[in-house]
Amino acid sequence: MISDLPRLPVYCAKSVRQNGRQYYVDDRGYRLPSVSTILNATRSPEQREALARWQQRVGMEEATRITTAASRRGTGTHKQVERYLQGEVVVCPDNIRPYWESIKPVLQAVGDVRLVEGTVFHYDLGYAGQVDCVASYQGTPCLCEWKTSDRPKQSIDHLNDYPLQLVAYWGAVNHCYRDHDVNLEHAILAIAIPNMPAEVFWFDPETISYYWPQWQERVAIFWRRLGGSFSV
Repeated sequence: MISDLPRLPVYCAKSVRQNGRQYYVDDRGYRLPSVSTILNATRSPEQREALARWQQRVGMEEATRITTAASRRGTGTHKQVERYLQGEVVVCPDNIRPYWESIKPVLQAVGDVRLVEGTVFHYDLGYAGQVDCVASYQGTPCLCEWKTSDRPKQSIDHLNDYPLQLVAYWGAVNHCYRDHDVNLEHAILAIAIPNMPAEVFWFDPETISYYWPQWQERVAIFWRRLGGSFSV
């Protein structure tokens, strides 16, 4: 985990919620919507219909239970990954251990850690988010995003909006840290799965170039629906 590269500065930010949406406020008072807020607000009719069908099939109470459990296991796994990348001792609760054991081999290939759990702002497009990690994976500088799942995704086509989330963070990191010798061209999405190795999806420049315009369009749709666009 030791790196010859300098750590990136951590920007001050406050997370606030308004009307069910999450925003990040920087030290100058600018408030930008989170990546997840934009993705949730700009879901396609097909995505909304699929979610409604699933909720109807399992029932709202069970749907809430599943969603809450997934959120808690994701948060718990993130905490352990953060501790590991910061060089701290990892002591996993029993419910998190299967996910930790799954993703640990991926983390052992991570080096040159420059940022862990840092808030980034993209002032040109108008959004913000919390990045999991900026480091090198198998020697290649990249943005790293950690997820959990109870079953394999198998294909990038089964990742729903995860690729858009990933490229959103990638774009914000390159925008935020352009004066700090950061020009990331790659990203990874690692998904921890109980009792099996984590899935690692590698995003090369061509793959990022495919998803980046789609993310830009989602941001534009979000601001159009609010009646304007963000400007500093």
